[in-house]
Amino acid sequence: MQRFLLKWCVSSIALAVASWLVKGIEVTSGWALLGAALVIGLLNAFLKPIIILLTLPINILTLGLFTFVINGIMIMLASEIVRGFDVTSFWAALTGAIIMSFVSFTLNLFISG
Repeated sequence: MQRFLLKWCVSSIALAVASWLVKGIEVTSGWALLGAALVIGLLNAFLKPIIILLTLPINILTLGLFTFVINGIMIMLASEIVRGFDVTSFWAALTGAIIMSFVSFTLNLFISG
């Protein structure tokens, strides 16, 4: 349970940074931020493996960079589900996915090491 809460906090911080830096991602409240991070985590846990399997040839061809596109799609799906979390375009979602990946990676380096 503690590991889940820690990952949720890291995802929430990464999403907050992405919404602060990317003009097309808006979060209206802290609850919306926490809800969006939770929904993105659930989508990544259940839907993302299926999408990665279906797009495996493209992912191999792009040396894994297509995963950022999939992450952007997950962010856009979360914006459809969570009220108060809005993403205006695919490019905003893609940029947000890249920023979230970088921030999450950096925070996880400090937490685990």
